[in-house]
Formats: sequence, structure tokens, C-alpha cells
Amino acid sequence: MQTKPINAPNTRVKAFKDKLNSPLTKNKINVLQINLGKRCNLACVHCHVEAGPKRTEELSPEICTQLIELIHKFPEIQIVDLTGGAPEINYGFQSLVAAARQTNKQVIVRSNLTIYFEDGFGDLPEYFAQNQVRVVASLPCYLADNVDKMRGTGVFDKSIQALQWLNKVGYGQDKNLILDLVYNPQLPANEKFSLAPEQTNLEKAYKKFLKNNFEVEFNNLFTITNLPVGRTKMYLERKKLYIPYLQFLESHFNANTVNHLMCRNEISIDYLGNVYDCDFNQMMNLPAKNPHGENLTISQLLTANNLNLISEVQTAAYCYGCTAGSGSSCGGSLI
Repeated sequence: MQTKPINAPNTRVKAFKDKLNSPLTKNKINVLQINLGKRCNLACVHCHVEAGPKRTEELSPEICTQLIELIHKFPEIQIVDLTGGAPEINYGFQSLVAAARQTNKQVIVRSNLTIYFEDGFGDLPEYFAQNQVRVVASLPCYLADNVDKMRGTGVFDKSIQALQWLNKVGYGQDKNLILDLVYNPQLPANEKFSLAPEQTNLEKAYKKFLKNNFEVEFNNLFTITNLPVGRTKMYLERKKLYIPYLQFLESHFNANTVNHLMCRNEISIDYLGNVYDCDFNQMMNLPAKNPHGENLTISQLLTANNLNLISEVQTAAYCYGCTAGSGSSCGGSLI
């Protein structure tokens, strides 16, 4: 009979579904998030998508056509949230923007900012302004060294230039041109883990520093926890920090965040047309289920003429990242 060594470390993390007092149910869908593919001009160390310049996976014309049909078919979709990779360089980006604008939906693009300086993409700030695209831009710190460590040498300087460019065309000033920034904590070097700072105060610090030093203005700061998914998971595993980090997140579980989780009112669709409850489940290949327990696809949504085929959200241990402390979502803290 095998016995556990007396001093063996505790590797248990309570299943997320067991932490809840009831199933995590799906609400009515009003957000459509689309991951257009893994092509990107950067290869950030914390990227949960594992995107990069060598990746080739992207939306196909067939799936793009189905997504456009979905956008036109369902008026209850209020927001079309485009992500990647760098969504701007993956197939179908402008077609999806056009479909969303034609149907009076808000368009969000999750931009790495540096893409504007790549050949063929120098018109993006003006294009965004013309289409009133809401730009949610990654700037994981307002200090150059920290940004470059996470995203690559020179990324901070290009990001500042891009933000100044967006300001020049009206972002951060015109009420119809919203520019939001995203903060991510640095990846931990040891077990001295920490949650993201309080969002409101950090936003004030960002705004003061960027305005005083670069004349940059923006609307909102979103603090997002690094979930142990993709490259972040790989990094934690290399450092033997994966289980301790999950335990840290579990220990900071906040039940008050659950009602506000983004997975409850959105669907996330990948470049192959598969449906997920969120982008993190998409990256971990944990698909949403239809009422028969089968993996859900965009074709099924269109055939059923119904967005609301999911009754229960699929969960995993990394869901503690969205429910720790003040919570975390694509729109920042939850409470």
C-alpha cells in the first residue's frame, strides 16, 4: 500500500465547482467574443493564447461568414469583442467590424498597440476612429522596464507612440472614441504571490504618470489577473509554482464576484467555429456544451436560431483567477 510521505507538500486544489454553493449557470447572452486566430507580431511571456509571429492559425472564410450571419441574426448581441493574437492581422477583422457597426453593436478590439507600426497597418488608428471602435490596449505597467520584460524590447516606447497617435485622432477625448488600458501583474519569481492592486487607485496613478510624462490620455484602466493558462501556465510549471499559485488564488476566492463573472453572459468563438464560455476555456480546450451534452458550435447556434443553448458554465481550477480578491474579467475588476 502506498503512503503519503510525512512532509509531502499539499498539492490539492478544491474543484471550482465544489467551491460554489450552486451550479454556475449561464445568463442571457449579450456579448460575442471572437478569437480570430493566433497570428501576432509579438510573443509576450504571459500570453494565455500562446500567440506569436510564427503562428499561422486564423479564421477561415467559411467561419467568418457564419460569424457575420450570427452578428446580423441576433439583435440581443450588444458587444462584439475581437481578440487574438493580434486580431487586426488575422483574416476577417474588418469584415467583422463592418458587420457589427451595421447592426449598431459596440465593437471592442483588444490591441497590442505595436501592430500600428507593422507594414500595412499604419492606418489602423484612423480606421478605428472612423468606425468608433473601442480600443482596449495592453500596457501591463506604466514603467518601460516592466513592460519590455513581459512583451519584448522596445514595446513600451512603441506603445506610448501608439497611444499618442490614438489621442491625436480623438481617443481619450471624444466621448465616442473610448481608449482603455489593461494592467497585468508581473509573473511571480517565487511564492510571494500578489493580486492586482486596487483598480481605481492604480488608474489614477497611470493617468497621472502618462499625462505628465507623455501627454497621453485614456478613459479606463482594467486590472486583469494572470490566469494560469497558456504561457503563464508553462512559466509557472517551469518555476514549480503552478500548484502554489492555484492554491493562492483559491485562498483568495471571493463569492461576491460570482454573479459578475464575464462567462455568464458571453460566448467565446474560436477561429474554427467552436463555442466556449470564455477565452480562457477556449485556450484550455474546454468547450461549451449544448443541452445534449455535446460540444457546441456556431453552426448549431445558427440552426437553432438561439444563442442561449448553454445552461451551465464549464469550470476548472483556473477559474479561481477570475474570482480572487476583487475579481478579474476582460473588463477589469468585478467588484
